[in-house]
Amino acid sequence: IHKLKTSAIIYRRPSEMQALRTAGSVSRSVSACRRERCAAQMRAASSKREVIFTEKAPAALGPYSQAIKCNNQLFISGQIGVVPGTTNFASEDVGGQTDRVMQNIAAILDASGATFENVVKTTILLEDMSYFPEVNARYGKHFPSNPPARATFAVKGLPLGAKVEIEAIAIL
Repeated sequence: IHKLKTSAIIYRRPSEMQALRTAGSVSRSVSACRRERCAAQMRAASSKREVIFTEKAPAALGPYSQAIKCNNQLFISGQIGVVPGTTNFASEDVGGQTDRVMQNIAAILDASGATFENVVKTTILLEDMSYFPEVNARYGKHFPSNPPARATFAVKGLPLGAKVEIEAIAIL
């Protein structure tokens, strides 16, 4: 329950979304105001949405973009260790694939005017959790200080049989 300046009480549960006027007048509910404000923010955000593409990173394998820049944020799609312009892995081993993944991410960051210092969150997907120490060592070289937040998961399979995939979010 929130008290408004007009002394109206708003119940937040959908079944109770009504204003009980105790003094003054309220022309519409707080819920309607929030919906309108949220819709306006979404319209403003979508007008600043930009697709990022560079030939220095592999093209998307499906209906998605390498990255999307929205306002001051950059959302980089999951990258695998494929050599740009091909569907060939840079290496069969997880260490070599991780190095190529990080090069692909670096190319997308560069195309957006950013560096690894701008990255605030990553997600690592591994074919097998036993790869964690090797991936962690090579990944860590790109974040020598103040590394981003991160989650790491083992998954059943990755595109093209990759051993590692990494996605990132950066603040520009």
